[in-house]
Amino acid sequence: MRFLLSIEKSVGSVIFRKNENGEKEFLLLRYRNGHWDFSRGHVDVGETEQTTLLRELVEETGITELAIIPEFRQSIFFYYRARAGEAVRRKQEKRSCNVIKKAVYYLGETSQSAVVLSPEHTEYAWLPYEQALARITYAGAKKIIRKAYDFMKKHHI
Repeated sequence: MRFLLSIEKSVGSVIFRKNENGEKEFLLLRYRNGHWDFSRGHVDVGETEQTTLLRELVEETGITELAIIPEFRQSIFFYYRARAGEAVRRKQEKRSCNVIKKAVYYLGETSQSAVVLSPEHTEYAWLPYEQALARITYAGAKKIIRKAYDFMKKHHI
């Protein structure tokens, strides 16, 4: 039986660091299709949200040192239609190419600045808040960084 719609969950992270001047910068990744976003990925069987976050961050950026701020947890929902290789895989697995995704985001701080990109990404950037907000492609991710920034100001992070 083939399903017409898949509902799936991924976990991501709004990662920041303090640069040499003590200013906060946010990590953005450019995906192969050209959009700028945060590190994010699917939840494997048996994983907690934070385990997924850490695994995906290492896989996508090589960052291994992260202080997760668990009090910041925000979710967005979005729809997409799988294309190309993902669509082929989904069809072989008898899963729908129409996907509603719940993406859960945490806030995390790292002291690492070096990034080792996965094949999923073509570029990365550490940017101050205003520049990061301007570069992010999708409205949902813009909403998440705004909430993260407001949280940081409120909690003096």
